[in-house]
Amino acid sequence: MAVLIGAGVVGAFVGVGSTMTTSQGRGAAVALARDAAVATGVQRRRAPQPGDYWGGCHAARAAGTAPIYAGEPGYREDMDGDGDGVACEPIR
Repeated sequence: MAVLIGAGVVGAFVGVGSTMTTSQGRGAAVALARDAAVATGVQRRRAPQPGDYWGGCHAARAAGTAPIYAGEPGYREDMDGDGDGVACEPIR
């Protein structure tokens, strides 16, 4: 039984590894990882751009630009409620 489970795990890794050898496979894996990072709040959908100005955090979040760090385009102290240099932090 343990041998069958071990073989299944090895097969899964080999299958994933063979997909990663093609540019399409790598691109799909990168897209999946990026989507997961955005969904969990680890990464923004859109980096702040020069000239960004958000009326408030709801707009910045809707644009995928939040959180906004001090020194980045679009950061304003009035959007940083706790004064830690991070505006529009994720709602917990």
